[in-house]
Amino acid sequence: MRFVGSLTSSKKRQVLEVLTTERLRELAYELYITVSDHRVRDQLIQGLADGRRVDFGMVLEELKRDELKAMCRELGLDDGGRSKAPIIERILSGEPTAEVAEEDDEGPFVLTPSHKRKALGALVAGRLRSLVDFFELEVDDRRSRDDLVGALADGRRVWFGDVLEQLNLDELRALYDELEIDHGGDGAAELRAWLVAEPEDSVEPARADDEDAPAPEANTPRMNEDAVQAPPSPQLELPQPPPAEPHAGKVGRTFEGFSEITSFIWSVADLLRGDYKQSEYGRVILPFTVLRRLDQVLEPTRQKVLDAAQKYADSPEAIRERMLTKASGHGFYNVSKLSFAKLLDDPTHIAQNMVGFINGFSLNVRDIVEQFRFDAQIERLERANLVFLVTQKFAGIDLHPDRVTNAQMGTIFEELIRKFAEQSNETAGEHFTPREVIRFMVNLLFVEDDEALRKPGIVRTMLDPACGTGGMLSVAEDYLAELNPEAELRVFGQELNGESYAICKADMLIKGQDAGNIKYGNSFSLDGLSEVKADYLISNPPFGVDWTKAEKVVRAEHENLGFGGRFGPGLPRKNDGSLLFLLHMLSKMKPATQGGSRLAIVFNGSPLFTGAAGSGESEIRRHLLENDLLEAIVALPDQMFYNTGINTYIWVVTNRKPAERRGKVQLINGVSFFQKMRKSLGDKRKELGEEHIEELTRLFGDFAEGEHVKIFDNEDFGFHRITVERPLKLDFQVSEERLARLEDERAWQNLLTSKKKGDKGQKEIEEGRQLQQEVLKLLRSAFSANDLYLSRKAFLVDLKAALKRWDIKLPAAVSKAILGALSERNEEAEVCTDKKGNPKPDTDLRDYENVPLKEDIDAYMQREVLPHVPDAWVDHDKTKVGYEIPFTRHFYEYTPPRPLEEIEAEIRALEGEIQGMLGEVLA
Repeated sequence: MRFVGSLTSSKKRQVLEVLTTERLRELAYELYITVSDHRVRDQLIQGLADGRRVDFGMVLEELKRDELKAMCRELGLDDGGRSKAPIIERILSGEPTAEVAEEDDEGPFVLTPSHKRKALGALVAGRLRSLVDFFELEVDDRRSRDDLVGALADGRRVWFGDVLEQLNLDELRALYDELEIDHGGDGAAELRAWLVAEPEDSVEPARADDEDAPAPEANTPRMNEDAVQAPPSPQLELPQPPPAEPHAGKVGRTFEGFSEITSFIWSVADLLRGDYKQSEYGRVILPFTVLRRLDQVLEPTRQKVLDAAQKYADSPEAIRERMLTKASGHGFYNVSKLSFAKLLDDPTHIAQNMVGFINGFSLNVRDIVEQFRFDAQIERLERANLVFLVTQKFAGIDLHPDRVTNAQMGTIFEELIRKFAEQSNETAGEHFTPREVIRFMVNLLFVEDDEALRKPGIVRTMLDPACGTGGMLSVAEDYLAELNPEAELRVFGQELNGESYAICKADMLIKGQDAGNIKYGNSFSLDGLSEVKADYLISNPPFGVDWTKAEKVVRAEHENLGFGGRFGPGLPRKNDGSLLFLLHMLSKMKPATQGGSRLAIVFNGSPLFTGAAGSGESEIRRHLLENDLLEAIVALPDQMFYNTGINTYIWVVTNRKPAERRGKVQLINGVSFFQKMRKSLGDKRKELGEEHIEELTRLFGDFAEGEHVKIFDNEDFGFHRITVERPLKLDFQVSEERLARLEDERAWQNLLTSKKKGDKGQKEIEEGRQLQQEVLKLLRSAFSANDLYLSRKAFLVDLKAALKRWDIKLPAAVSKAILGALSERNEEAEVCTDKKGNPKPDTDLRDYENVPLKEDIDAYMQREVLPHVPDAWVDHDKTKVGYEIPFTRHFYEYTPPRPLEEIEAEIRALEGEIQGMLGEVLA
C-alpha cells in the first residue's frame, strides 16, 4: 500500500522523534535505507524522513499501532481507532479521515451471538469447562465442545461481559485473533470494554434470581448474584470436575512461520515477568515447549499405550518397556492418562498433576526433563500461582510434526535460546548455525559422494561433537532423505549445555533416531562416543572458548599418548579451543582403508594464522597439510550468525581426496554471495539464498581457478622460520659515566644483600660493600678515562691482569655486570667472539624471516638479506617449520588512490559550499 499525504519533512522528523534509537535503527535495516552512521540518531531520522527509496507511508506501515498513536499525539491529532490504515492516513493528511470518524462514531465492536461463539472457540475445552462450572451453567454434555460454547455464548443466566471478566490478557488476545480484530498493545480492561456492548436489538440475558430484570447498560461489567461469592481466581480454586474425555476441540493455534511461533511462545514471558528475572525465562519456556511437542507427538497413540501398560503391568521390565514403545510408535512413551488439555481440567491440582504427567514418561524423556531441573520450576511456578496460566498458554499452540516440521522446530528452539542468551548477556561465541549455512556444509560433505548416496538401502553415519540442539544433524538427515528416501543416516552427537542436549535428544526421539547416540558432557574431558568412527563429521564449535576446565585431561592425553591419542599434533592456546574440536573430529574419522571420512567445521579467522612456527596452532595446521587432509576452505560473508557478525570460514577435511585434489588445497572466497534479510535476527542480517548455495557448491565441485577460487599446493602454506643474526661489536671505556651504570646492574646490587640472618648476614653485606669499593678503586687506578678499547679481547686481558695484581677475585655474575656497564655498541669495533672463536650474536639486532618451504634458505638470504646487511648469518639450530593460511591476502585486490587533482577539486568545491553557508548565516 502506498499513501499520499501532505506531511512536511519537518513534521516527519517530529513524529519520528517519538521512537527510540534502536527502533529507528531497526526500521532503517528493514527498509534498506542507507545511513552513513547507524549510531547517530539524527542521521537515522533524516534517512527515514527524507529517503527517496521509500515513501513515508511505507515507513509508517512498519510501525506498531501504539507507535502510530504516539505519533498522533505528537502532532496533536486524535489517537483513537483500532486499525492501522486510517491512523496512518490521519498522520499523513494531518486530519481525521472519514474511515476513522466512522469507526470512532460506532463505538465498541458489536458482538452478535455468532461472534460470541466464534470468539469462545479460541479457548481450550478445559477452560470452557472451568467457566461453565464457575457460572454454574447447565450443559447437556460436558464432553461436547459445542454445548460448552453454546452455554457461555447464548445462556440467559450470565451476561457475556461477566464471562470476559474471568479471562486473562492472553485469552482475551486469543479472542481478538479469532475475530480478526487488532488487539494492539491494550490491557485486559480496554479489551473487555471494547467487546462487552450488545447489539441494540438483542435480548439481554436475565439474572438467575429475576428473569424479568432489565438489561444492564453497555460497558458495565456485572456478575450474577450466585457468582459474587465465588473466589477471585476461579482457574486456581475450582472444585475438581469429573474426568474429561480426550480433548476433541482445536489442537491449538497454528502459525504462518517459525517467527510467529517463537513470538507467541516468547509471550509467556509476560506471565513470568516479576516472578522471574529476564535471564530465567528460559528455565520455564524451553521445557514447556519440549513437553508440548512430545505431548502432541504421543496424542494419536495415547490410548494404545494405556492399554499396553495395563496388559503388561506384571511383565518383566524389559518386555514391558519394549511393548510400550511399540504401542506408542516412537522410541518413547507416556503411561499417564493426562495431557496438556486434561491438565487444564483440574486447576486446583495442576502442579501435582504436572509432576505425575512428567513421571509417566519413559526414562529417556525423564532424562531430558531432568536436564532442565524442571521439578524446581514447577514448585516455583506453583508458589506464584502460574502453573495453570503457563500450561494454558502452551496448550493453545499447535506444535504437532504435521504442522511444524523437525527443521522448523529446531529453528524455533535455537531462536528461543538466542533470545535467552541475549537476556543473559552471553558471549558472542555462544551462537547457532543458520539452516542455510548447514545446508551448504552438508552439500560440501555429500557433493563428491552423490552417486554412492543414491544407492538403495545405503547407510551412512554422521557425528557432531558440539551438536547443540541438533540442527546440523537434522538438516543432514532431511537432505539425505530428499536425495534418496531409501537411504539411512545414523547420527551421533555430544553436547555440554544441558538444555541444548535435552532439546537435541527430544528431537531425535521424535524423529525415531536412537536417542542413546546423543551424549551429555564435555567432548574433550569425557568422550561419550569414544568407539564411534563416522562417515561424515560436521560441527560449529564455539569460537574463542577457554578450555582450562578440560586442560588436565587434554594435556595428559597429549603428553602420554602422543599421536596415539586425539591431541598428538599439538595444543592451541587455552583461550581458544576451536582447533581442539578439529583434532577430536579427526580421531573419529574412519581409516582410508575402510572408506575414509569427510568433515566440515565452522571457524572464525583465528585458526587460519594464529600462532607462530612451532606453536600448537601451527603444528596442527602442519599435521593437516603434511598429511594431505585439508581439502578446501570457504569464506562466508559477515553478519551470517545470530549472535556475532564476524567473518567465518568452513574448513573441509578428508582422508579420501579424489586423485585430482591430492596435494592441493582449494580456497573459495564466498564473502559476496549473500542476500540481505528482510528483517534481521540478532546480529544476522545476511543469508545464503538457494542460488548462492548452488553456485558455491558448483565452484567447489568444479575445482577450477577463477575470480572466487584459488588452488594451492599444500607446501605453499608452509615456511621456514629462520633466525637472522648480526655480530656483536662493542667498545669498552672506564669513564665515570659508564661506572655509574654499575649501580643499575642486578649482580652489582646483590653484593649489598644477603639471604643469611643476623650477624652472618650483616657480615656478608659488609664484605660485598668492601668488594664494590675495591673494584671501583681498581678500575679508576688501572684504566684511563680517555682510553677507548675497540677490542673486547684486549680489554679482558688488561682487566684480568689488573685483578691479579690487586688480588681480587670476582664472581662470574659481577664480571659480566662490569663488562655490560663499561661497554657500548660500536660498528667500528671488532667482532666479539666466544671461546671457539665464533662470532657472538647481537641479540638487539636479531631478526626473523619466513622463508617459503619451496625456496632454498641460502638463496633467500643472498637475495633478500645480505645485500642490506652483509655480515648477517642464519642460526640453523633455531630454524622452525610453520604453517599458516593467509586467506585474505590471496584474494586482496589493490585499489589505487584517487588522483590528487580529483581530491583537490573536491576539497575546493567543499570550501566553496562552506563559504556559501557561512555567507547565509552572517547575512
